[in-house]
Amino acid sequence: MTSTQNSEREVVPSEQVLTPEELRKMDAYWRACNYLCAGMIYLRDNPLLRQPLRPEHFKNRLLGHWGSDPGQTFSWVHLNRVIRKYDLDMIYISGPGHGAPAVLSNCYLEGTYSEIYPEKSQDETGMLRLFRAFSFPGQLGSHCTPEVPGSIHEGGELGYSVSHAFGAAFDNPDLIVSVVVGDGEAETGPLATSWHSNKFLNPIRDGAVLPILHLNGYKINNPTVLARIPHEDLDALFRGYGWVPHTVEGDDPERMHQDMAATIETCVQQIRAIQQEARSTGKPGLPRWPMILLRSPKGWTGPKEVDGHKVEDFWRAHQVPVLDVQTNLEHARIVEQWLRSYRPEELFDEHGTLVPELRDLPPKGHRRMSANPHANGGKLRVPLDLPNFCDYAVPIVSPGIKEVSPTENLGKFLCDVMRRNMDRFRVFSPDENASNRLQDIYAATWKTWLAEIKPEDADGTYIAPDGRVMEMLSEHTLEGWLEGYLLTGRHGMFSTYEAFVHIIDSMYNQHAKWLEKSKQEIHWRASISSLNLLITSVVWRQDHNGFTHEDPGFLDLASNKSAGVTRIYLPPDANCLLSVADHCLRSQSYVNVIVSDKQPHLVYLDMDAAVIHCTKGVGIWDWASNDNGGDPDVVVASAGDVMTQEALAAVAILREHLPDIKIRFVNVVDLYRLQPDTEHPHGLPDRDFDSLFTTDKPVIFNFHGYPWLIHKFTYRRKNHDNIHVRGYKEKGNINTPLELAIRNQVDRFNLAIDVIDRVPRLRSSGAHLKEWLKGQIIESINYAYTEGIDKPEIRNWKWPQA
Repeated sequence: MTSTQNSEREVVPSEQVLTPEELRKMDAYWRACNYLCAGMIYLRDNPLLRQPLRPEHFKNRLLGHWGSDPGQTFSWVHLNRVIRKYDLDMIYISGPGHGAPAVLSNCYLEGTYSEIYPEKSQDETGMLRLFRAFSFPGQLGSHCTPEVPGSIHEGGELGYSVSHAFGAAFDNPDLIVSVVVGDGEAETGPLATSWHSNKFLNPIRDGAVLPILHLNGYKINNPTVLARIPHEDLDALFRGYGWVPHTVEGDDPERMHQDMAATIETCVQQIRAIQQEARSTGKPGLPRWPMILLRSPKGWTGPKEVDGHKVEDFWRAHQVPVLDVQTNLEHARIVEQWLRSYRPEELFDEHGTLVPELRDLPPKGHRRMSANPHANGGKLRVPLDLPNFCDYAVPIVSPGIKEVSPTENLGKFLCDVMRRNMDRFRVFSPDENASNRLQDIYAATWKTWLAEIKPEDADGTYIAPDGRVMEMLSEHTLEGWLEGYLLTGRHGMFSTYEAFVHIIDSMYNQHAKWLEKSKQEIHWRASISSLNLLITSVVWRQDHNGFTHEDPGFLDLASNKSAGVTRIYLPPDANCLLSVADHCLRSQSYVNVIVSDKQPHLVYLDMDAAVIHCTKGVGIWDWASNDNGGDPDVVVASAGDVMTQEALAAVAILREHLPDIKIRFVNVVDLYRLQPDTEHPHGLPDRDFDSLFTTDKPVIFNFHGYPWLIHKFTYRRKNHDNIHVRGYKEKGNINTPLELAIRNQVDRFNLAIDVIDRVPRLRSSGAHLKEWLKGQIIESINYAYTEGIDKPEIRNWKWPQA
């Protein structure tokens, strides 16, 4: 293999970096890692091959993935060398799917695994327990799950390793995040976009990311795109992304060790040079960071051929390269020959412990990548210094008179949150912070931007190399950044349009599963800051975007997770949004989904009342009720700011025209409070819910999202049969706000009709009102189609004053 600095192919320095003794030891350590990887897949007994392998020594089910393991262990061993040489603070992210054996083997050999799981001791007994646990029911999975020390990236869903790595590096000036990217993984959209993260990494205040693109050529049973294009094209691709690629390729271990050692050392020196220049001059520039293109055979050092079929350096090495070992003697012989090729008798002593000269190779203590505290970020987490959110309250004289934008008011609070926490808080949004009315944050800090800045950008673009607001038109990348940022101990908030939060559906799923596992089963993982999603530009206010921008279904997805890891908040006004935001920013190890519109809305509760209401999560609004503590004719309920206004307007119509009607008005902030047996954060009793909704009267529930979600939460509640939910029904176009509400029957007029229809004694006395309401619906639609706007009495509606 040849290379030439800054030419078509980036070179590896030609000198022999490793002494013969270093080379011998590093190769032996690598063999030990690979032996453990293969042993995890195959063995349930005889872990050190002290006897010839027999059928009963093999697992009954062979599960796992071998293909990427040798390349990953190779990278880890070489990263360990530079950690020790330069005293680096470094973590490792395994991007290839099913890469756990490579990480587990290094965790075990470094001693971290045994420290956390003492039964997996560093001897023959512990090794056997490790082998038996891998891909076995109730024990270790084949991904780098939360149970794996040193991991912040599960890897089950491909595409997020690089964005997680950059999230970990932001505001971590001394940290280097090494990330091995699988070439199959590199075909995903999120991964392809995340290469642009280098335009947002400030070398003065941030750490560095060292990507190692592992080109082993194959996915499950197909070649990979990047491994099959000409090298010149691949090199040009990454240079175009702004990276300096260094290539290491081959299959001869001795040569590969020397080349990899030289290349990683070169990359570390380049990273340090970039950082030193930026930090000494105060000018971050737009660095061209180094990366490594590692070409090694898939399933390297494994069986080359089985039954006449190519295995090593082919897709057949991806999973279990040799099957039927209990019944096929030839296959058993191949596996035994393969395992013995690593010469375990040279690597482990008579007790099954790694021999002393190899135990001395990896870093010690927290410098071990498997024990680095950044990979258990809750240990490093410092709580936010939060201003008193009550200081940002919207003062009101009476409910439902003053209008403000809830998110714009929140932006003033977030601005000061940022000012007080300039080293551990960031706000993320896909080019939408200003659109979402959070522009006041720019008074504290601008948007991160290290690429070209033009003179005209001074006029309101708000971009700067030292900005801390993260904006890029990729929800995947932003979510990955935020997750990496949180998992390494920091805090953040992500705002996005409601219709397009679906882009990160599966990322939310993966993070929620990580939290569930960590909270319920893994005692040694410290709690991290919650992932806060602010969903705005909501379905009900898409006047010019129309049907494509109308989808509240993320709430349905979020609700599939337990209340132990997910909360859904629908604050009805600006003061409630402040209270909810403060709670969410203080919380730990949740995904908090906050739904709040950006358009001006009425404010119903002063701050004292808002705090009480949000603390309870659901409650009666006495000022909007006239049942006077007695038995109401109907309960009108709402969840969501737009739905609350329409529900209140319906109540006002009914009370004006039917003065003897008794209405109880209930508002829901915390959606999980509807679900029986959900633990309340303040210990309030669950039974309170049933008293709000009574036991035998109709409940008309005006809901922000799809109506069946409320039924899902309440189906085990008393009086469920009398709960009638109105919500979004996929009826939309270019509509005025009221017209859209009418088409989905969540408007004030349809709600009032619903009450008349469901309260038996009103079916006669309310007949004339019902006809008037139908007329109002027709008039409102005709006005919208004629004037392009809702009627003034709709636009300017206020809660009637006594």
